[in-house]
Amino acid sequence: MSSPRVIVQLVIVGSRILGKALLEAGRQAVKNAKHRPQGGIGDAAGVGNARSGSVTDRLTREHLMTLDEARMILNLKQNEPMEKVLQHYEHLFQANAPPVAAEAKAAAEGAAGGAQQGRFFNSRGAGPRYHSIYLQSKIVRARERIEAETKLAEEAHETVPEQPEQPPPPPSSS
Repeated sequence: MSSPRVIVQLVIVGSRILGKALLEAGRQAVKNAKHRPQGGIGDAAGVGNARSGSVTDRLTREHLMTLDEARMILNLKQNEPMEKVLQHYEHLFQANAPPVAAEAKAAAEGAAGGAQQGRFFNSRGAGPRYHSIYLQSKIVRARERIEAETKLAEEAHETVPEQPEQPPPPPSSS
């Protein structure tokens, strides 16, 4: 056997094996895409279960987050006032915000002076400050979900007319 012929045969056999492997991987990917496990990984919020026509389920589908999940993200208890919601929102949003230009400049100057390179320090100098746009987006969505639920509750409270207290009926003499 000549050397070029062996090389061509190796390439052909190798491409067949690779083609079969890619085909099988594609079939498995299609199977995985169609299959949703019971309980649903990726549906921790229960958004997939929000199928009724209720307003709360509509808000859950719209914001892709349940009210309980929104409270957990903002570290709130049940029935916290809106001021507390906004305080927690502001704190968490700022904690995950990228450093402002002045902090970035100071960090760059500090890095040049022998400090830890590549890390931003917070304004109090209490160590490195990291940020996450993903967490910020979850925090914003959590606040929006709680605000939507609060607005819904206020509208429901306004639309229900308050009934004046009626005296109990007189006892019947039977």
